[in-house]
Formats: sequence, structure tokens, C-alpha cells
Amino acid sequence: MNLQSMTGFARAVAEHEGTSIAWEVKSVNGKSVEVRLRLPQGFERLEPAVRQLLQKRFARGNFQATLTIGRAAGAQAQPVVNEAFLKDLAGLAKRLQEQFGAAPATSDGLLSLRGVLDIPETVETEEARAALDAAIMAALEVALKGLEQARQSEGNALALLLSGHIDTIEVLTLRAEVDPSRETVAIRERIAEQVRLLMDASANLDATRLHMEAAFLATKADIREEIDRLKTHVASGRALLEGGGAVGRKLDFLAQEFNRESNTLCSKSNAAAVTAIGLELKAVVDQFREQIQNLE
Repeated sequence: MNLQSMTGFARAVAEHEGTSIAWEVKSVNGKSVEVRLRLPQGFERLEPAVRQLLQKRFARGNFQATLTIGRAAGAQAQPVVNEAFLKDLAGLAKRLQEQFGAAPATSDGLLSLRGVLDIPETVETEEARAALDAAIMAALEVALKGLEQARQSEGNALALLLSGHIDTIEVLTLRAEVDPSRETVAIRERIAEQVRLLMDASANLDATRLHMEAAFLATKADIREEIDRLKTHVASGRALLEGGGAVGRKLDFLAQEFNRESNTLCSKSNAAAVTAIGLELKAVVDQFREQIQNLE
């Protein structure tokens, strides 16, 4: 199954008995399915069905859907002018101009007055309305399919990036695992050197107690558990990417785990080389998590 990005755009057009239908749908990042609709006046009745369709098809994203309807000339009601009323108003305007110096009336001004121009409502049967609604929803299905394809195309590209980040995390984890500073001889030498420096600084220190404290600190600084957990998270990340679907939230949680182990590795490390690896890990994990925010 493919991954889906939450970013995409699609457009679909159709025609139904002289009426043109156009849908534009786009989506961006969102924590859940959030829908904003722009429907022409008189088509608000479609809002529940449109929302339900989007929520059924997608798991996450902030969506905006815009419907544009164009009526053919023959399907539009013709305006009716009350010519007698218009004539009376024009005469009144002329008298006002002559007697009081009022500004001359304009045609658009007169036509805008209540009662002069009337556009009767078209009579639409229930059957005709239901057929138009069905055509509109069918066009929306086409637009949503295009949006889904656009999101999957970007999701596949993101999957490659995320897979590369996981590969890098694995390489860095293995580097930390085999770093010479983690070898028993190297650890023993560092502890012995630290104890020697402390003993040289103060003859009153208990050598046995110092060795015990040094051994305790060395045990505390061991990063074996962090390395094992990082390896486990790498395997989990690959499984999620291969499984596909709406795994954005799971991968985001996994990124938090990667970050936690990277931080712990840096704080426990007693060698500059391992600390440097931990910092590289943190940088890659940040990139990984940033890309995940675009996934459904």
C-alpha cells in the first residue's frame, strides 16, 4: 500500500443538461480531516454529503473544496422590467433635475431601484434537482480520485526520503556500536588515567573508593541499551514504510523515540567520537520528523 502526503491539488469538470460543473479540491497538513467548502448560493444542501465523502476517503488533512456552477443561457431566467414604473421614475428624476438641480439619473441607477427589475426564480422539479446533485457528486468523486493520486505521488517521494533517513540512522548507530572508545581496553585506560590524575592531585583520596566510583560511572555511561533500541526502531520504521497506509502518526511517535535515544546517547557518552555520532543522529532525526509532518 502506498503512503499519502497530505498536500495535493486536483480539478474536475463535467456538464449536465446545459449546466457546467467544476470542482477544485486541495489539501495541506492537518491533524485530522478538516473541511472548508465554497458552494454557490442555493447549493448549500450538498454540504453534508461532501463532508461525508471527504471524511470517508481520507484520514488526515486540511481540505478546501470549491464548486463552480455555470448555467446555459437558455436555462437562466430572463429579467423582467416594469416599464411603466421605470417611466414614472425617469420622469420624476427629470423634474428633480430641472427644479432642484439634482444630478441626472442614470440607467443603471434606475434599474437598481426596487420594483424596476425582477429576475423570476426558475422552477426546478425535484427530479431535475436530484439529477443535478448526482452529477455534481459524481464530478466530486473524480476530483477526489485525482487528489488522492496527487497525494500518493508525493507520498511515494516522501517515502524514499524517509527510507534514506532511516538508512542513515542505522549507519550512525552501527558506527557508535563499533567505535573504539567502547572497547573494554579503551574504557579501562580512560578510567585508570582519570584515577591517576585524581590521586596525583590529592594524596588523601581513597584509591579503592575511586576505582569503585569510576567503575560505576563507566557502567552508567554504557550505551548498549540505546544502540539496541535504535536498531529496533530502525526495523519498526522500515516495516511502517513498507506497510504503507495512514502511518504518519505512528512514524511521528517513532521519531520521538529516535530523538530520545539520540539525546540519551549524547548525555551518556564519555568519548568525543560517540558524542559526535549522537549529534549527527539528532540532526538526521530532526529531518526525519520534519518530513513526517507531511504524511497522512
